[in-house]
Amino acid sequence: MKRVCWTALPVLLALASASNAQSVAYDDALRAAVSDQPRIRASELRLDARRDVADAADELPDPKLRAGLRNLPVTGPDLFDPTMMTAFEIGVDQEIPNLVERRARAGLAAADIERASAELSYARNAARLGAGRAWISLAYAQQAEEIASDALHEIERLVPLARSSVAAGTARPGESLEVRRAVLEVEDRRTQIRADMQTAQARLARYIAVEDALAVGPPPSPEVNPEQLRATLEYTPEIVLAETEIRQAEAGVDLARSDLRPDFSVGASYGIRERQYGDLFSVMGTVTLPLFAKRRQQPRIEAARAQAAAAGEARLDMLRTLEAQFGADLASWRSAYRQWQRATDELLPLAESRAELERASFAAGRADLLDVIGAIKTLAVLRIEILAREQATVEAAANLRLTYREHGQ
Repeated sequence: MKRVCWTALPVLLALASASNAQSVAYDDALRAAVSDQPRIRASELRLDARRDVADAADELPDPKLRAGLRNLPVTGPDLFDPTMMTAFEIGVDQEIPNLVERRARAGLAAADIERASAELSYARNAARLGAGRAWISLAYAQQAEEIASDALHEIERLVPLARSSVAAGTARPGESLEVRRAVLEVEDRRTQIRADMQTAQARLARYIAVEDALAVGPPPSPEVNPEQLRATLEYTPEIVLAETEIRQAEAGVDLARSDLRPDFSVGASYGIRERQYGDLFSVMGTVTLPLFAKRRQQPRIEAARAQAAAAGEARLDMLRTLEAQFGADLASWRSAYRQWQRATDELLPLAESRAELERASFAAGRADLLDVIGAIKTLAVLRIEILAREQATVEAAANLRLTYREHGQ
């Protein structure tokens, strides 16, 4: 398979120097896309927050300090007069959740960390995918602009010849207008290509924070290994996210079931009375009694189980969606590859041969100037079209690799 020549690097570097553009290779763009992205930084901070929360997930609640006045008469002859039973009391209470609940909360915190980590991987993959697509668009727009400029310069070199032919009477006056129209058509095409370049630069700047970037180096490979990619479907970011939802829901079930176990609390207090009565010390313990589990705890458990089952079904649905999307993406790549191959192997040689024949015939006086210009323009348009087909093939291949394999890199 013939590919567009990417040996114009010195020319591109010269253009970069002249315009203060920064040269960026494909792999560099992918690396830069995940190094300085606000969305990725936000995901990293959320992951840090989940880890911090997890450190305290299975810790005991804070103890409670209480203080107050106990048994002060408010009626009768001893109104507001401390008696033997009156005491200023200060105490500490500590709740002790059952061990199953503490383990369940730790498991839920761990599931939250996995979720945040999966979201970070998803954000990184999305950034690489966006940067890769933008870089490919920019690289091929640069090549198309070069082809259009070469064709324009070749046609413009024929303009004086057309004028002299009209002046000598060997060509119709309308031919010079046709030559001018051909120049304008190619200029319009180049203008559109340059607009596409600027659009691609703006898209790339979204991911790598480089204004007026210049794509350099070879593009990614147009080849893929379908079977290898198909084997990685269950490891894509979407599936990993769905699996973390399952683990979160399962941890929720464990937490709901922990309510079937009793919780405990202990408290100690010290009561200060009038000197003649002496002080008091008290120790108390409490335990919850889940006596109404059928009406209170069991509905919560069933709801948590339903959430876990729903998460499992959502994961299965996501896998089926990805399998269908993978098939569609693979079909798009195969179609683009075949069109590119057919145009390169069959159409391009015909157009190149026609252009050479027209040039030779014109030099021998057997062809009109308009025939030469038409062949030049047709060849340039075809080369740009082949570039577009190659771009579609490379984009489809890169999309497959980034979506279904490179997410873990």
